[in-house]
Amino acid sequence: MTGSVPDLMQELTMRQCNLCPRGCGVDRSARKGICGCGDTMRVARAALHMWEEPCLSGERGSGAVFFAGCPLHCIFCQNAAISGGDAGRAYTSAELAQEFLRLQGEGAANINLVTAGQWATGVHEAIGLAREQGLRIPTLWNSSGYETLETLELLRGDIDIFLPDLKYLSADLAAKFSHAADYPEVAKRAIARMAEIAGEPAFDADGYMTRGVIVRVLVLPGHRDEACDVISYLHETYGDRIYISILNQYTPPAKQLPYSELNRRLTRYEYDRVVEHARGISVENGFIQVGKTASESFIPEFHTDLESDSLVFSEDS
Repeated sequence: MTGSVPDLMQELTMRQCNLCPRGCGVDRSARKGICGCGDTMRVARAALHMWEEPCLSGERGSGAVFFAGCPLHCIFCQNAAISGGDAGRAYTSAELAQEFLRLQGEGAANINLVTAGQWATGVHEAIGLAREQGLRIPTLWNSSGYETLETLELLRGDIDIFLPDLKYLSADLAAKFSHAADYPEVAKRAIARMAEIAGEPAFDADGYMTRGVIVRVLVLPGHRDEACDVISYLHETYGDRIYISILNQYTPPAKQLPYSELNRRLTRYEYDRVVEHARGISVENGFIQVGKTASESFIPEFHTDLESDSLVFSEDS
């Protein structure tokens, strides 16, 4: 499915919101959608981020823009402080464009749009404005993979790199852990469209990715077989046309979850078995995490310094 940008902008609306696969139909000017957001774009953090895959952050850092809200509602959400929708401060598309240009001026390797689907139309406008004013670095769509094809078509020509998750192939796990039994099929369709839009992976002379798809697979404790199934599916479907990033950074939330395995960290044994599986099926285009990653906290603390109204970010390690 394709369509002109004006047609897509008219079709994708927050008045009967259909920007995500939930299709809640809420008038977000009157009340919040299932994503937790009204119709005013909110950003919880915009700064250089050094902890993405090496070809994204490198030594320069990725220009990460963390958006408030999320339609997926994973019970183990790693960014629960902002996924409710009220975090950060309000932005217009013009102000967001200026943030993109500021990050470029600070040396960012790319503009990294984190969980932006509920603001897709505003982000589309911001990218256009920023490019008119000199944005030259790649743009990166960093998401759960739970995206509509209409949203992805709107972003055709806007986004150079896609960084989706593929959390599960099991509808049962998707229902239990993300309240979305349709997640596997939705995400598989979305990743297929992302791969078609981005094309073959490409890198600049310094090794930074300029175009392509990296799919993240977060290994959940107690579910290494599911992670292996996801990796097998991705490799059988795409081969070397995408990269696979195998993450060991699962961090249990502070509150107890109803599924006991999610109340602990991933073990080294579990992660190593998943990596061995990837190597055993000859995955070559991939990333793994090494060292003490699994014992560190990857839950960021987002808050606003009320005196300066500047956004502050800290990450425990």
